[in-house]
Amino acid sequence: MKSRQGSTISRAATGDSRAAKFALRSSAFADGAEIPVVFTADGADRSPPLAWESAPEATREFALIVNDPDAPSGNWIHWVLYRVPGERRDLPQGVPGQEVVEGIGTQGLNDFGSVGWGGPSPPRGRSHRYRFRLLALDAPLALRPRLRAAELLEAIRGHVLAETILTGNYQRVSGR
Repeated sequence: MKSRQGSTISRAATGDSRAAKFALRSSAFADGAEIPVVFTADGADRSPPLAWESAPEATREFALIVNDPDAPSGNWIHWVLYRVPGERRDLPQGVPGQEVVEGIGTQGLNDFGSVGWGGPSPPRGRSHRYRFRLLALDAPLALRPRLRAAELLEAIRGHVLAETILTGNYQRVSGR
């Protein structure tokens, strides 16, 4: 039940093959494509714009975790965002690095030790994958700011209706 763009993990399956699938996209890059430099530590280090569709009807909030599974440590968290209102269907480019962003959500700590987005900054060499994992939740959860990804995942256990993943790639090369 692994989710990629266009496929969904859901405990609320309808059995209707005509039902649209929960999907996450970015106007800045396609699934599996290169993330533009402006969204990385080599550029302006702004969060990319994201949009989603066909969330389960019972969704009350969203949570987003962005990680690099190819990091030398085995996994590196780039963004933890939660308490995203259930009626939202997008995130703008450049979400401010504040604990609470009005109308957008609450942010946790990334593995750089800061709040908000920390763009790709892999060691020079091979390309790394960056997984944008969006989770639809069945209830609004009263969670404090500055949670780490593992704490968030523990807090939302049992509340995930569906999830979808968008993957971008980034490779540092000489001269960047």
